[in-house]
Amino acid sequence: MSTAPSVLCPHAPRGRWVAASLTGLPLLFAFVAFGQLALVEGAAPTPARFAAPLALTICTLGSTWLLRRQLPGHDRVLLPLITLLIGWGLAEVARLAPPVFLQRQTLWMVLGSGALLAAALIPQGLRWLERFRYTWLLIGLLLLGMTFFLGVNPSGAGARLWLGAGGIYFQPSELLKLLMIVFLASYLAQRRAALLEVNLQLHRWRIPHPAYWGPLLLMWGFSMLLLLWQRDLGAGLLFFGVFLAMFYVAMGQGRYVLASLVLLIGAGALGYHVFDVVALRVDAWLNPWREASGRSFQIVQALLAFASGGVFGQGLGQGLPGAIPVVHTDFVFAAVGEEYGLLGTLGLVAAFMLLVARAFRIALCCRRTFEQLLAVGIGTLFGLQSLVIMAGTLKLIPLTGVTLPFVSYGGSSLLISMTMVGLLVRLSAHASAVRRAMPGESAP
Repeated sequence: MSTAPSVLCPHAPRGRWVAASLTGLPLLFAFVAFGQLALVEGAAPTPARFAAPLALTICTLGSTWLLRRQLPGHDRVLLPLITLLIGWGLAEVARLAPPVFLQRQTLWMVLGSGALLAAALIPQGLRWLERFRYTWLLIGLLLLGMTFFLGVNPSGAGARLWLGAGGIYFQPSELLKLLMIVFLASYLAQRRAALLEVNLQLHRWRIPHPAYWGPLLLMWGFSMLLLLWQRDLGAGLLFFGVFLAMFYVAMGQGRYVLASLVLLIGAGALGYHVFDVVALRVDAWLNPWREASGRSFQIVQALLAFASGGVFGQGLGQGLPGAIPVVHTDFVFAAVGEEYGLLGTLGLVAAFMLLVARAFRIALCCRRTFEQLLAVGIGTLFGLQSLVIMAGTLKLIPLTGVTLPFVSYGGSSLLISMTMVGLLVRLSAHASAVRRAMPGESAP
């Protein structure tokens, strides 16, 4: 991977008013959304109704102040951007779910803010992540494996993908996403030269020697096996996509990606005949109207929600997104489409595009291969996960059960996503410090 010149890496917005606007506007959006909900419900806008946006404000302002003091060169777009998405998500949870869900999501947001700061400000830097790659991945696999014996489902039915105690539930596959990215970034950074130079002749093909790609595929394949065994197909798809993206960025070999996509299509065809859940989702994608009141009820209601939203939407609290089952998790994008309209959905898409673009820009600015691959992996995960759930909700692809990062209800997803943003903040600050220390480089 090559490093871009410093002119491509501006991280800190210039001007006090610009910085204040980046922080204040997302918070204002959250308060306005909760105020609108209070008016629609005919309730008095008491301070208790604004507890969630107030907690978001305290976490955001505290994190902003601390990061600017400790990491002055960090990317100052990241925190306001996820503040917008989290505030939007809290408003949707308040709109679509019982009050206890909002309380839980707010608590997870507070914990996520602490995790973000811990990832960004840990004194030893990120070399400890790179050094103990097998340890982190084995921890994630162990937690995922525990769900076979101790797994629960908070709803009382369905796949048991959570570990729970005292009314608090955590989904290990969310943590495994981050640990897998760390493992791949570390392994590919260390073995990249060997994978490129040490080849095995197979007829007319030259492939990397199994001694180097064997451990990589073994660990990744075991993770995929556990996920498929649990029928967590959405997480499995994300793992596959992130693996391909990071492998391509590290190796620059498009033929491996093409071969992997062919294998993915074959695995999808096999899964259609083996797993009932895959067949159900493919059939619902091809023709949801055949069983509009039965197995395809969710996707049909989502399409009707988008249609009723039009360009400008019904207004927050004015639509009927509650007609969609589990709308606060898998189908929150349909609720946005109905009540915020086309403009709202495009705005949400633009926010995720900007988040991915900032992650890739940080990757360009990093000097070390591990840091570059780590930023690419995080950006790819955010982009792919958002794309998969939004396209599935719109019936562009078969639906997969993943959350919309920062917006859908889900404490595990929110906690790990905020931790990933903390790593991006740390990477951007380190890249900025390295550029300032080098002769001929100017600060952003």
